[in-house]
Amino acid sequence: MANAQDFVYTPVNPSFGGNTYNYSWLLSSADAQKKQTSTSTSTDPFAQSQTNLSDFASNLNNQILNQLASQILQNQFGNFSLQNGQYTIGNYQIDIKQGTQGLDVNILDTQTGGQSSITIPNQ
Repeated sequence: MANAQDFVYTPVNPSFGGNTYNYSWLLSSADAQKKQTSTSTSTDPFAQSQTNLSDFASNLNNQILNQLASQILQNQFGNFSLQNGQYTIGNYQIDIKQGTQGLDVNILDTQTGGQSSITIPNQ
């Protein structure tokens, strides 16, 4: 003689028919497992103005550094133009050659192995 009983499945999640008292427990458990930090999307005008101000300062700083680099190149090389050849500047190895579609500039970071390729189209 074999004994048996009915198997009844009750979901835990209240969204799928589970007990509604499980909602807060499930939510707090999910929040505790989050690895991604939430970014603040504050509507505070002061916080937004601080962000805009820091963006402006960063942009201004980049433009000043760009002008400084241009001035250094101008003083060092005169009317700077790209010539075919291979150049080493710091950790960068720059290879310039005429390609089929224009001037090919390949830049290799010898320290990290990172590479960039730029093609300047023929005019």
